[in-house]
Amino acid sequence: MKRMRMWLSELTLIQQLLTIIFLFVTIFAGFVFVFLTPAIDRFSETEMFRILHNSQESLISYFDENPGSTPQLNVNFTETFVIDILYDPDADEFANISGGTVIKELKDEIRRKSALDASGTQDYTSTMYLRSDDGSMVPSTYLYAMTKLKDGRFLVSVMTENYRGQFRTSLVRSVVAVNIIFVSILFVLLIVWVGSMLIPLSQITDYIQKLKNDEKDAVLNVKRNDEIGEVAKALQDMEAELARQNRDKEEMIQNISHDLKTPIATIKSYGESIKDGIYPYETLEKSVDVIIEHADRLEKKVRSLIILNKMGYLLDNCEEGETLDMNTVIDKAILSLRVIRPEIEFQRETDEGVMFHGEEEPWRIVVENLIDNALRYARSYIRITLKDRELCVINDGPHIDSQKAEALFRPYEKGSGGQFGLGLSIVNRVTSTYGYRVRAENLPEGVCFRIWRDGAKKERPRREKAARVKKNSAARS
Repeated sequence: MKRMRMWLSELTLIQQLLTIIFLFVTIFAGFVFVFLTPAIDRFSETEMFRILHNSQESLISYFDENPGSTPQLNVNFTETFVIDILYDPDADEFANISGGTVIKELKDEIRRKSALDASGTQDYTSTMYLRSDDGSMVPSTYLYAMTKLKDGRFLVSVMTENYRGQFRTSLVRSVVAVNIIFVSILFVLLIVWVGSMLIPLSQITDYIQKLKNDEKDAVLNVKRNDEIGEVAKALQDMEAELARQNRDKEEMIQNISHDLKTPIATIKSYGESIKDGIYPYETLEKSVDVIIEHADRLEKKVRSLIILNKMGYLLDNCEEGETLDMNTVIDKAILSLRVIRPEIEFQRETDEGVMFHGEEEPWRIVVENLIDNALRYARSYIRITLKDRELCVINDGPHIDSQKAEALFRPYEKGSGGQFGLGLSIVNRVTSTYGYRVRAENLPEGVCFRIWRDGAKKERPRREKAARVKKNSAARS
């Protein structure tokens, strides 16, 4: 079966169609010879005896009204292909009523059957071997019906196999002709159906080839509501998404070039000026401070790019369940960032023992980026809330434009006052890798960056590990 599927998968749709038609014709031929032919034989035999019974009805009525009489030969009582004879067992005489003659062998069999003295009408099929002109024995089959009359004689209606064969052949031809017409119509419909698939598939292939060659006139116009239409729609959506990603990449490269060019040009120009004995910013110390500031900015930029590239290859290789104590991660992030703006109040509403799935270093980068972003906009406080499968970093800064809220997590998508546009994209990559979601939400007073995980995941908190981590953290502090 597997080989059959593999073989079919290598065929074109037309070849598959022809294979289906061939299999259908083969199965139909087998059905005709195995099931239909015997059924037709039984039907034709039943129909022949029905004809014989019909042939006898008028004759039986005649003999009931005229007992002992013998009508003249070829009276117009019966069908011409039926031989009607009258057999008198007392006189052992046969009288032809209609039709042709009956062979001696069949008369002998009628004599034997009459001795059974059966009442009513009895049906018989008899095959006899007769010698042909060349001396060979040829089988000959007869169907006959015997009815015992009231006067003791027997009315026998005989039909040769020839008429039955003609009837059977005609019936088979009619059935086969109907089925051939049906198969022909089915074949035409299948051709039309396959053609209706081949045309859009050819359009899809041409469309993909044009996309591959980066041709500008790549247009796909497939108006279908079936699976092919869904594939065409998916390809169009994919092309639009790829075009958007290419634009984002081009924009990102331009932004990287611009962001790197400015500090490098400043460092270079200040360095050359100092070398020439000129201090661009009043004194040597202040000029060197400008160089250090731009070097720090350049270093932070490069570090963000390295982290972004690293997170692009981040894989979820952690053991199943939530095993990372997020309170420890939050402690370390706050300790390293609160010195940036000492006037900002940090508020914590964190539950104890809350575990997240993932490794500590990527999650620490996430929390640091969210706090660093909040420090940039906060007016007076930053509130961090932590509960089961949810982390929120809230600040009382200005609201985010609702149209830009989703785009903030793309690389180089800067908000108002943003620096590089990489921090939140790193957050998005880490959270999605570990099965979490992130969203920016406007609150009545401020903005909330919320990270959460849907559904009740199987939790396997490691309390001893969390306690040991907190103990080591406290010891280092």
